Amino acid sequence: LLDSRTLAALGLSFGGALLAAAVNTVAGLGIAWVLVRYRFPGRALFDAIVDLPFALPTAVAGIALAQVYAPDGWLGRWLPFQVAYAKPGVLVAMMFVGLPFVVRTLQPVLQDLDPDIEDAAASLGATAAQTFWQVTLPSLRPALIMAFTLAFARAVGEYGSVVFIAGNLPGKTEIAPLLVVGRLEQYDVAGATAVAVAMLVASAILLAVMQRGSLRVRH
Repeated sequence: LLDSRTLAALGLSFGGALLAAAVNTVAGLGIAWVLVRYRFPGRALFDAIVDLPFALPTAVAGIALAQVYAPDGWLGRWLPFQVAYAKPGVLVAMMFVGLPFVVRTLQPVLQDLDPDIEDAAASLGATAAQTFWQVTLPSLRPALIMAFTLAFARAVGEYGSVVFIAGNLPGKTEIAPLLVVGRLEQYDVAGATAVAVAMLVASAILLAVMQRGSLRVRH
């Protein structure tokens, strides 16, 4: 577990998952807000596209992302930095698989919010920004914590979509699940088990902390 390769893989998996979950929480809130509060042409199609990561096999998603963000890909050729086969590619794949969990967690909560509360705040002179930060957002905090938790849990154990875009360089772009598979392929069951247990313990601790935070917010 103290091997530099193992520590790098664990750091990339957990650090990338935390960052991806944070970005997804902000982006997912914006998407859920638009889907709930606005009506526009193509809304049903946009709503369906949110569930695309649920329908795609992870390997297919990884191959597609690698093609899009490759140095000569549709988007990769226009970016000033390399995404595919580098650490940003790991983040992109984790964000792709985790975003639907955030949107689908927040969407029903936004639908159930009483609009009269926001109207009352507006009638008292609150601006739209003040209403959001002081009235709407506090009501969403438990759901936001849950959405972040789900996105993190999905990203930290992601394998299929990440390995095709990461490049899988030991110590640089290798994730912990790939390291477990690699150890098993080398018949190093003890090494694979050690890494898996480390992931299990770290994930359990983080999820427990998030759940505790969610309960505190609710109370």
